[in-house]
Amino acid sequence: MSERINETGKQNGFSNGTIAMLCAVFFAGMIGMAYAAVPLYQLFCQVTGYGGTTQRAETQYSDRVLDEKITVRFDANTASGLPWDFQPVEREVTMKIGETVQVAYRAKNLAAGPSWGRSSFNVTPQIAGGYFMKVECFCFTDTELAPGEEIEMPVMFYIDPDIVDLPEMKNIRTITLSYTFYPVDAPSPDENQSVSLPKTGNNLGG
Repeated sequence: MSERINETGKQNGFSNGTIAMLCAVFFAGMIGMAYAAVPLYQLFCQVTGYGGTTQRAETQYSDRVLDEKITVRFDANTASGLPWDFQPVEREVTMKIGETVQVAYRAKNLAAGPSWGRSSFNVTPQIAGGYFMKVECFCFTDTELAPGEEIEMPVMFYIDPDIVDLPEMKNIRTITLSYTFYPVDAPSPDENQSVSLPKTGNNLGG
């Protein structure tokens, strides 16, 4: 039986080594696709608002402001391993749809040494993510806090007036913006691309 298999393999032009190499290339390709899928998925979410991902506004102000109002609540979370106290300065704000509003989150390092964090965010209900327009944000930026240091991080946004045309939002008058900070490793001494979050000024990191 083994002789027949070997003969068949020779007839087809495939040796055991060739098959092994093809398998290795296949699995390497699958791993590469898996890593590539992460930024592609993030890009898809940013473009479509899928998964509650907010949109980056091209202008600071909407082209129209409605009399209709909506309440935006602010949530803050800290992942395990990051010794920070992270809270919104305001728990909620009621605003006109299309009105540009600035709020802030506050973070304090409770550890005896410096630590680094990076934030992610989402909006609920998820369908509202495509209409939550960020003008200024601290998203996806590595932030360093010295021992006991406390900073405020601004968020400026408006709600796209087109949201009122969504049947799914007809009876919903509250949106929640949620941030979560995760611990990240401190950069090595020769890395200068990661810097502390500016204490003042605009940061359109997310």
